[in-house]
Amino acid sequence: MCGVCGEFRLDGGAADVGAVQAMAEVMVPRGPDGGGVFAQGRIALGHRRLKVIDLSDHAQQPMVDPALGLAIVFNGCIYNYPQLRDDLIAKGYTFFSHGDTEVILKAYHAWGRDCVRRFQGMFAFCLWERDSGRVVLARDRLGIKPLYLAEGPGRLRFASSLPALLAAGDVDTAIDPVALHHYLTFHAVVPPPHTILKGVRKLPPATVAVIEPDGTRKDMTYWTMAVQPAGDDLRRSFEDWQDLVLESLRTAVRRRLVADVPVGVLLSGGLDSSLITGLLAEEGQTGLKTFSVGFEAAGGESGDEFQYSDIVAEHYGTDHHRIFVPSERLLDTLPETFRAMNEPMVSYDNVGFYLLSKEVSKHVIVVQSGQGADEVFGGYHWYPPLVDSNDPVGDYARVFFDRDHREFSRVVHPRFVNGDHSLDFVRAHFDRPGADRAVDKALRLDTTVMLADDPVKRVDNMTMAWGLEARVPFLDHELVDLAGRIPAEHKLRDEGKGVLKAAARRVIPAAVIDRPKGYFPVPALKYIQGPYLDFVRDALHSRAARERDLFQADALDTLLTEPDRHITPLRGSKLWQVALLELWMQTHGL
Repeated sequence: MCGVCGEFRLDGGAADVGAVQAMAEVMVPRGPDGGGVFAQGRIALGHRRLKVIDLSDHAQQPMVDPALGLAIVFNGCIYNYPQLRDDLIAKGYTFFSHGDTEVILKAYHAWGRDCVRRFQGMFAFCLWERDSGRVVLARDRLGIKPLYLAEGPGRLRFASSLPALLAAGDVDTAIDPVALHHYLTFHAVVPPPHTILKGVRKLPPATVAVIEPDGTRKDMTYWTMAVQPAGDDLRRSFEDWQDLVLESLRTAVRRRLVADVPVGVLLSGGLDSSLITGLLAEEGQTGLKTFSVGFEAAGGESGDEFQYSDIVAEHYGTDHHRIFVPSERLLDTLPETFRAMNEPMVSYDNVGFYLLSKEVSKHVIVVQSGQGADEVFGGYHWYPPLVDSNDPVGDYARVFFDRDHREFSRVVHPRFVNGDHSLDFVRAHFDRPGADRAVDKALRLDTTVMLADDPVKRVDNMTMAWGLEARVPFLDHELVDLAGRIPAEHKLRDEGKGVLKAAARRVIPAAVIDRPKGYFPVPALKYIQGPYLDFVRDALHSRAARERDLFQADALDTLLTEPDRHITPLRGSKLWQVALLELWMQTHGL
């Protein structure tokens, strides 16, 4: 796991090495074990390295192969790289390292841009062809690894983090009206290519972009998700699906053990991370390190789920670490959390992941985590109402959107009101082939869009702030493809994730499966009171906020007067949502 960055000129000039070095410096936390810059004419590539596979300097980046005329910077992990390496050796390739970076480089030489179809893993990379001057950018199927882009006069820059692009300078930092609509409406999900800033875009998941020296760009989408039964699927029993899910998940967990360092687990105590722990125990993992985080209660709501993580830790005899965060530490840590965000992310558990990652990184540098199961296996409460929907777009918006367009228009300055972008986006996505029923359309949208730009982005940003690599077996693309074929009724059984719960009963204690659904609870950020309310009020009344003039004053006054009365359908604070955006902008000097 690492940080990548670079610049390539489209006007024949020389790349700005200083700008690339500045970007790489910002990403030192993503890759604390080393770094480097490669520059030749119109291209400059930068890299920060976290040593996980092939700990020697033979695998250092940027990696250059003069014989093949290729150079690469890569962030992520290709779990099947040993098998691909053997295939390439059989084709006559020789290797000077033992890691996955060189496998990507030679796989591209052997199979061209279609090489990505062979990769099992998470990745974002930039590859440069010396002889043609062509540049290739690629991102994994589910968008687990980020890749941000910033165009300027005669050049294109890229980086694993948005703040790195800001450090290079010359970025249009005006607010993107489309992104603002998504942020305040689509539960803070800003679909690619947009970001909250006009001058920064992100490469969509499952995309390979080929850019010629003159700037001509051609994008290839190499994977799409179908969410509907196919072939013999309709004849499979509920038990058959359990067998297939468990077999596929075992494979996914086993793949994510590929490392030259120990692998731990972020154990929330919920079904998903508990099942990962159980499957790792089945694989014979002993002395497994597991980690949980908890916060003080607020508003009558508990702030931890230690009772459930303890059950799993004791059942499997893991080396378990409880991390408790008192309220005063939470408030002090919020600015650091904003600094770690590539984009404004409103979910309360950002700070939980941030503090958890800080402690975990003292023990291990690779963990498996349970993100993705709710989207892939139908665990959220807004899916059942869509089963018999005659108005898929409207019904989805009613259960998922934080506010409708009319309320959005009352909250933001009129200059940002130029269309109901979020509803239009959902409508266009639901119209795509590959999902016929409303519930399947919602499952596909959440898995391929919301997941990458909310929970997965959150985990990447908060773990990599401490040089911790998080692997997410529920986003193994073969498991995701399998889950897409399972009839929705099987997924929605037993109050959601029915087929996964049934499969899990063969592995983990029932007490963990039958518990009430939970999250990383951070009650103090939902029920904003006392010092938290003062913190938010100061930000929204600051000179920077007044000059930015994003929000209408009467709307802010309403939220600040009674914050606990303005909660979104998904149980989020509308006050925290607007404050978080302003705080993120201020933190990054915007």
